[in-house]
Amino acid sequence: MSALPKVEVEVDVPFFHVDVMEVVWHGHYVQYFEQARTVLLRSIDYDYPQMRTSGYAWPVVECHIKYVRPARYGQKIRIEAALVEAQNRLKIAYTIRDAATGQRLTRAYTIQVAVDMASGELQFVSPPALLDRLGGCE
Repeated sequence: MSALPKVEVEVDVPFFHVDVMEVVWHGHYVQYFEQARTVLLRSIDYDYPQMRTSGYAWPVVECHIKYVRPARYGQKIRIEAALVEAQNRLKIAYTIRDAATGQRLTRAYTIQVAVDMASGELQFVSPPALLDRLGGCE
């Protein structure tokens, strides 16, 4: 059995993401998670276009964020996204670190569920379109 996929993405904190104290506004962290999640999904060839083609949408139904230290304007940050569950839902764990020091800034996770696009019905088991791409993972 192979390990579930994990990726890292590096980002320079842009000026338009910070407040007057040059600290990243809390809502922008979700964008960083989305950037890393997209790279993670591409790594298993199940990015949003492939999801749509497979007949499933995967809305985020839960997001939990723990802000440990602030990210600041101009700081290089590294966002790690790791798939931690895939059987009945997608649970992706995120860690944001300072790229230079490795100091942890933020931890989070999101949960996505499969919805059949034709019927609009929630799927209680992850569809083969995802599980086949993961092979022997999990």
